[in-house]
Amino acid sequence: MPAHVFEPTVSQTILAAQSAARLRQTRSVSVDGQPRAVRSPFPSPGDWRDNWIYFLMIDRFNNTANAPRGVWNRRFDFRQGGTFKGVQAQLGYLEQLGVRTLWLSPVLKNSKPDWQFNYHGYGQQDFMNVDERFASDGQRATAERELTDLVEEAHARGMYVVLDIVLNHSARVFDYVRPTGVVSNFADANVMNGPPGGEPDVRWLNGFGFPRADWENRLDPPPQLHADDAVWPSDLQNHLFFRRRGSKLTDKPDERGFVRGDFGDMRQLVVEYDATVPGQEQLRARYGITPVLGILIRAHQYVIARYDFDGFRIDTVKYVHPEAIETFGNAMREFALTVGKTNFFTFGEVYDDEETIARFTGRNGGSGEGFGVDAALDFPLFYKLPGVAKGMIDVAEIRKVFLDRKLQEAELLSSHGEAGRFFVTFLDNHDQKERIQHPSTPTDQVTLAIALLFTLQGIPSLYYGTEQGFSGTVDANGNADLSANESSREALWGKPNAFDTSPSVFKQIQTLSQLRDKEPPLRYGRFYFREVSGNGSDFGHSFGPGGIIAFSRILVDREILVVANTSTQKFSGAAILDRDIHATPGQMRVAYSNQGSTGAAAVRHIHNAKFHRDGQVSTGPAAALDVVLAAREVQVIVPV
Repeated sequence: MPAHVFEPTVSQTILAAQSAARLRQTRSVSVDGQPRAVRSPFPSPGDWRDNWIYFLMIDRFNNTANAPRGVWNRRFDFRQGGTFKGVQAQLGYLEQLGVRTLWLSPVLKNSKPDWQFNYHGYGQQDFMNVDERFASDGQRATAERELTDLVEEAHARGMYVVLDIVLNHSARVFDYVRPTGVVSNFADANVMNGPPGGEPDVRWLNGFGFPRADWENRLDPPPQLHADDAVWPSDLQNHLFFRRRGSKLTDKPDERGFVRGDFGDMRQLVVEYDATVPGQEQLRARYGITPVLGILIRAHQYVIARYDFDGFRIDTVKYVHPEAIETFGNAMREFALTVGKTNFFTFGEVYDDEETIARFTGRNGGSGEGFGVDAALDFPLFYKLPGVAKGMIDVAEIRKVFLDRKLQEAELLSSHGEAGRFFVTFLDNHDQKERIQHPSTPTDQVTLAIALLFTLQGIPSLYYGTEQGFSGTVDANGNADLSANESSREALWGKPNAFDTSPSVFKQIQTLSQLRDKEPPLRYGRFYFREVSGNGSDFGHSFGPGGIIAFSRILVDREILVVANTSTQKFSGAAILDRDIHATPGQMRVAYSNQGSTGAAAVRHIHNAKFHRDGQVSTGPAAALDVVLAAREVQVIVPV
């Protein structure tokens, strides 16, 4: 039977992790045949900006024993067969790439009838136990051992491990009873829009995906269930804990700050459930005033203690009440402190604009007490960066993203260099039909985009396969297939020579990773967009598709200039630098170019530079650096 949230085994696991932290215990972990001593629990990093992230879908990454079940680069809506052991087998490859944090797709057990469809892991039926389908032999005990081995070896190689979790919904663990008496996957529209108290009756599903006859008149499942039946832990087996309103009617948060309704056929939990109302005394006595949130908090404390994860990425955050997200983030942070993790990382998926994201992260989220979730996926930047890098969108759009961010985060930041702590930046992911690389995309456009990702503010996250030039699935004729999200979910290990370390993109990511490690301004620095000039004397911010992206990262007195030419034509000109830092002109050199350019140039002073701003022209002194960029070239230029 799955462990009950408050059963002794849960508390014992938590207490053992806390005791090990106090004693500063170590484990011996074998890495490439050599033992390494690793702290257990594994301590947090000082700053997550030091650790760029590699996101992989376990089912689509690797299997050491079997080939993918379908053609590796053809759309495949079912399980391909990736395993924990497959991921562990390629940790050396990821370490060589420069990965500092491994983000794993969900590992907790999904609904068994949906196993083939919910290969991604986001339809959880059990919020505490590991999904045995990721084991090498399909057994839960093996899955638990192999996940532990994976996390331990990642730690031994100096990588942190972030787990993808879901708070908003469970799997399809019940069906609705329509007004006609027919049991159905979805509720009728009139039920969803009906008055309070008009919620539909439900029929809980067994492990085969349909209600048993003896459950017909039960609002809650009967005792003594099989592990595959209904939902686990048993504390969640209460119909009141689910929204029961059918699919969401809108994708925008309402006045309460969240989206009400199921996520497709996955059942929404009432995470903000309030047990202070009359008649809820037993629930309140057992779980406190917010029982659903309390159960989820306890379950995820157990997951941290059991598997030593270093952070959580939280799925579908904007569908959950912001105050519940804030409480959860604070609870994870506080619990992690008790097991020696002083900087446990939480970041949420808020698939929306800057204003909505700000409601869910940091001190701007929820009620304002505590801190809440640390960061969010940077969708505002994602909406623009790929198109800008490919010369299809006005380069000024990138500048607008960060200007808007400065306004939205004004009450949160101690300095504008701190904004990078609150965003995990990315170019593509499992929810997008298209990858940054399309079949016809020139490689230098891809490497230009990756270079910007690694040098702009934020914690960079790369999607698996980017380093191998993945461009999405193809149809039977070899043409790009963009018919569903599965288009960007290829089975990496099915590709011939899948884990080759010689491709150009792999090498460029290595170089950028090393440069980011070497240069603190690229991680923590203040951030300024720079004006450029084509004639060396008239300066203004570039605009239009195919323009120049120019910005500086400054930490103390060290300025790094990043210039990217998104045009198909060569650019020869100059970019403004900080006049105080360069009061005495010095040399700067190209530390990275996606096209292999090298060389150095002297900073020069201009006594009467012309600045074109908002339709006005002004003159004044300036420090500038002459730059020459080939078509689709990006350069990272550092002081000599």
